[in-house]
Amino acid sequence: MIEHKGAKITMETRKKIKCEIYRDSMQNYKKYAIPPAQLIIADVPYNVGTNFYGSNPSWYINGDNKNGESKLAGKSAFNSDFNFNLYEYFHFCSKMLKKDDTKPLQRGRSSNSPCMIVFCAFEQLHTLIDAAKKHGFVNYIPLVFVKNYSPQVLKANMRVVGATEYALVLYRDRLPKFRNGCQQDENGKNIRGTGRMVFNWFNWEKDGKDIPKIHPAQKPVAVIKKLIEIFTDEGDVVIDPCCGSGSTLRAAAELGRSAFGFEIDRTFYTRAKNEMLVFEKDNQLSIFDFFKAEKEAKEQK
Repeated sequence: MIEHKGAKITMETRKKIKCEIYRDSMQNYKKYAIPPAQLIIADVPYNVGTNFYGSNPSWYINGDNKNGESKLAGKSAFNSDFNFNLYEYFHFCSKMLKKDDTKPLQRGRSSNSPCMIVFCAFEQLHTLIDAAKKHGFVNYIPLVFVKNYSPQVLKANMRVVGATEYALVLYRDRLPKFRNGCQQDENGKNIRGTGRMVFNWFNWEKDGKDIPKIHPAQKPVAVIKKLIEIFTDEGDVVIDPCCGSGSTLRAAAELGRSAFGFEIDRTFYTRAKNEMLVFEKDNQLSIFDFFKAEKEAKEQK
């Protein structure tokens, strides 16, 4: 048994899971033979271009508007923010998510149907819902993430500052796989009192110093883990088609899920692979060391 920050992963699962990041566009997914996903998580580019840092302290020197504008003022955070195609994203999801589970459901049980989670700005919610419906994802659950701080600059005309993040759980016809800690007895019946109610809001938990800060829109590994645990099981496949820092891949792999991601920016890709996806420290093997050793063992036979 291998433990990763509260998650116990069996050696059998460890042998089966994969963790891969590709420096490529999600449009080229066919050449990588990636298995269909139980869950796709993405933080889609906001298409705000040169206003990316508009409500962020980084716009000013040392985060203080009294010091004047910094070199980030009027700059974009990444090139894909200018040309991201939302419909290409949903086309990818329609192809790479597993098909809906068609088996009859037992009372008190969820299906094994897949879903996607898309982080977005509040202003994007309706745009995403409309685009998703055109690709067969006709149902949604809104999620809100509550922070105990605000990254926005308190400007002269801004008295109420944003302290939330938003996301949508999008799915086809059947409610997706749902895991709330409910346990079953030897007869397969739910054990009363073992499940928990899952609210549609979550606390935004910041990562510790062990998680590198790579991307300006990076989502905390701790937050991503909560979502993965709710909508997947150990051994399932998680895909992030706009993986940036690789935090989604790290969260999935540490929980015993196979993880695949695409990132077109060379710098983000390199840092994600060399910093984010090296989990253990000192003399412990990283997950990539494990796969490398397994490959070498096969070659020696």
